[in-house]
Amino acid sequence: MNPAQVGLHLSRAALPSEWAATGPTLQSLWPRLVDWFQQCPGAVVAYSGGVDSAVVAKIAGELLGDRVVAATADSASLARHELQAAVQLLPRLAVPHRVVSTGEVADPNYLKNDPQRCFHCKSHLFTRLSAMDEVRSQGWWIITGTNADDLGDWRPGLQAAQAFSVRAPLAELGIGKAMVRELARAWELPVADKPASPCLASRLAYGVSVTPERLAMVEAAESRMRELGLKQFRVRCHAGDLARIEVSLTDLPRLIDPEVRQALVRAFGELGFRYVTLDLEGFVSGSLNRLIMPQLAKNS
Repeated sequence: MNPAQVGLHLSRAALPSEWAATGPTLQSLWPRLVDWFQQCPGAVVAYSGGVDSAVVAKIAGELLGDRVVAATADSASLARHELQAAVQLLPRLAVPHRVVSTGEVADPNYLKNDPQRCFHCKSHLFTRLSAMDEVRSQGWWIITGTNADDLGDWRPGLQAAQAFSVRAPLAELGIGKAMVRELARAWELPVADKPASPCLASRLAYGVSVTPERLAMVEAAESRMRELGLKQFRVRCHAGDLARIEVSLTDLPRLIDPEVRQALVRAFGELGFRYVTLDLEGFVSGSLNRLIMPQLAKNS
């Protein structure tokens, strides 16, 4: 890094004015973030529009100036409303943005939907980002919004990140989800309380092949749920095109109301689901991983 670059970093090292009213815990993170980005020649942020990647893009923009670009992977596994929301947030982040097409939906290894699906997905993304001129010719880093809490879950995408030397400032600095949301609130980002929203393929049970048709079914089904005003839910697709609806426990009574129930059964049937079920346990993030935990335990 040449002296001019270091000067640019130092000129942007002051605590953001929006953080002036925050507590000492949050304020103490800023020098650590400055130190981390001090080593970064430039960054391509893998940006999904979720709170983690939005916060990382915002920090990168604050500290790297014009040496940052947010890149969003677009494919059939990305819900259209998620892409739209990601684009709408960009003025608040004040960083350049590119939408890059990824080819995972044409990869047989991805389509068979085994427990390594996310590895193949992220490999396609990082291959695409690695080909960007900023990374290939200028040596910019690819960075993600992976946070410290993500490291304890089954996330084969992290293996792909390691293979491509992708960096994750939040995880590397030990910053978990709760603190990420505090950072977002400090900047008054509207995604501060946004629920996690993994890709559409994550709704398909392992072994149920990923097809554009099934992805479209899930997207349309979740759109129907969203029209009911629900905030936290999933429509899981199991073998036999069975839909398993997860909602928060407080919303369960609403879905068994005869009028709502009948409307959902009819709508899901029109979308192509053969059976429609309601999970009495309620919404559980990553519930499909239960199907592979015995296998993972056996192989560990």
